[in-house]
Amino acid sequence: MSQTAPFKLPEAPARSDLIAKYFRGLGDPTRLRILELLRSEGELSVGALVARLALAQPQVSNHLACLRWCGFIEARREHRMIYNRIADERVEQMLDLASALLEDNADHVAACCRIEEG
Repeated sequence: MSQTAPFKLPEAPARSDLIAKYFRGLGDPTRLRILELLRSEGELSVGALVARLALAQPQVSNHLACLRWCGFIEARREHRMIYNRIADERVEQMLDLASALLEDNADHVAACCRIEEG
């Protein structure tokens, strides 16, 4: 395993462990807000995301790195600017499905005491 990985996995992680870790990438409200912005506005630079989220640049960059590492987004360089976009239309489909499921379960999710917030 590469030493540059931002996390360590067991030698032979179970598929369910990997899927759970994948969904933890979506478990942060800021990362979801980034995905929603990229979805609605298309490609955005770090500076544009910082302005829209009203967060510090290092914080936004850290979230972008997580989203890139897990394959939710990809980056494109144009001269000195780096633009971020959703990497795969299935990410958008997953967000649509989550929203549709939430419509039917929002009260239960809001009242759930077993899932920790942020």
